[in-house]
Amino acid sequence: MLKDLLKQNRSYRGYDESVRLTREQLLDMVDCARYAPFSQNFQSFKYVLVHTKEDCDKLQPCTGWARGLPHMTLPHPGHCPTGFIVMCYDNTIGPGVERFWKDVGICAQTILLRATEMGLGGCMIGNFNPEKVRETLELEERFRPVLVIALGKPDETVVLTELKPGESFNYYRDENDVHYVPKRPLDEIIIK
Repeated sequence: MLKDLLKQNRSYRGYDESVRLTREQLLDMVDCARYAPFSQNFQSFKYVLVHTKEDCDKLQPCTGWARGLPHMTLPHPGHCPTGFIVMCYDNTIGPGVERFWKDVGICAQTILLRATEMGLGGCMIGNFNPEKVRETLELEERFRPVLVIALGKPDETVVLTELKPGESFNYYRDENDVHYVPKRPLDEIIIK
């Protein structure tokens, strides 16, 4: 079951905007992240839950999507996420954000796996200006945005493919806007 969730948990860049996420759904996802392992159990991340259309519309322009497809504007108009979770480092807890970069991924993956289990999807967005996001969300100075997680009901097809020798590992889209994600074969990633 976990392997199935992992295969379904893709970076979605297109959403059904008619399916609005609720604060309760986002709370549920963050509650799951709360149980994730954390370096020395500092638990120095705090979360901003963005779910109203007005707030989503304010945050969306602060994000950059799909660097691997520079010729495309994603999400396509009318297919934006209907929720965001912004992970913030609370600089009053712990020795500094650098100590906790690995925990960002652990907590974010936990959130996305819960979203997948709920029939939703998301995308981790690292391409954003933390200061602009902090200002847009009117956050105190002590909170440093470290990751934006876009969420919603996926409205696109994402296909995993096996990377063949000599092929590019870059993701791509075909003429029908199907998104393909090449994955290295298992024997290629095992050292011994």
